[in-house]
Amino acid sequence: MNIVAVIVIFVIWWWIAFLAVLPMGVESRWEAGDDGVEGADPGAPNDPQLKKKAFRATLIAAALTIVTSAIIASGVINFRD
Repeated sequence: MNIVAVIVIFVIWWWIAFLAVLPMGVESRWEAGDDGVEGADPGAPNDPQLKKKAFRATLIAAALTIVTSAIIASGVINFRD
């Protein structure tokens, strides 16, 4: 398995993990009672914490990439047949 395949697997897992982590712990402006910016949508997140969520997605994607690469390298799943 070459490095390009590992990078592609990582990117796919990262997006899946990021989209799974994204809604966790989100509190909208309407739920918080904070008006925030004038004219902003009340359903917009009060503090989205995107850096924290991107870091979590990176950790999850790294772990899943290692597992996926190990399974492919072991020959349990063979894409060549």
